[in-house]
Amino acid sequence: MPKVKSTPLYHFFNPRFLGLWFALGGLWLTIHLPASIQLRIGLNLGHILKKFSRRRRKIALINIQKCFPELSQKEQDELLNKHFEALGMYFVETALCWWAPAKKLEGCYTIKGLEHLEKAFNDGKGVILLSAHFTSFEIGCRLLSAASKSTFHGLYRQHKNPLLEEMILRGREAHFEKIIPREDIRGMLRSLKKNNVIWYAPDQDYGRHHSVFVPFFGIPAATITATSRLAKMSGAAVIPFFPHRLPDQQGYSLELLPPLENFPGDSDEQDATRINQLIETAINKTPEQYLWVHRRFKTRPEGEASFYK
Repeated sequence: MPKVKSTPLYHFFNPRFLGLWFALGGLWLTIHLPASIQLRIGLNLGHILKKFSRRRRKIALINIQKCFPELSQKEQDELLNKHFEALGMYFVETALCWWAPAKKLEGCYTIKGLEHLEKAFNDGKGVILLSAHFTSFEIGCRLLSAASKSTFHGLYRQHKNPLLEEMILRGREAHFEKIIPREDIRGMLRSLKKNNVIWYAPDQDYGRHHSVFVPFFGIPAATITATSRLAKMSGAAVIPFFPHRLPDQQGYSLELLPPLENFPGDSDEQDATRINQLIETAINKTPEQYLWVHRRFKTRPEGEASFYK
């Protein structure tokens, strides 16, 4: 299977990328440390991110206030703090996902519902692994790929920083058979036709194009309809998959739900609502681990003011 064309790393040996090289080097070093120290590094990194990422802190707090209005201000602030700790752990876990040997990750997770994935493989029409942007999604995908011994094809979006783009592609291609640009619908269909697994997360705001407004935590949210189109064109099974980081360094819980029945349904709105409800249920299990720093409600219905002014 062809890989995305790589750029030699020596192209990035210039002062422009010095800060990113130091950050990447620091993350690489963390994978050689005991788990307790990795945890401490992740939590402290989260506190630093919260202190200095003013814009992202504001976005996350607005999202939490909108989605959990029943919480007191103190509870919302506590959730915000825990979210940034989870975000710090995301960077440590991404380093583990990209660079840690398989032996280091053995026995650090439990998995439920693997039989659903195995049955879908036997049906031979491919699998759309329906997920969402949790802070543990990178490590969760690697662990599931290893547990299922499946050929995973992941999606990616291009980053403005070319060194970061190169490292993300290299890191993911080290453990997944193929990386597909998120706008390449034909590429996804080719992969599904060959009975592969595609990790797909439709929970980000991509604007009005190919989106419908349906509730997400009771708020109209622009939700892409590509999941329905992919399922209809390919006949692939749509299996929800949600990874959760367990407390007290107990590892990770990987949960696969039964394939969605009668999907696609009668309308894009019905399908998108159903997907958002599944994601909400998963978020409520570990709300601090969802990616609240994303502007999930960026696109508003006509006449409605932005949440993020």
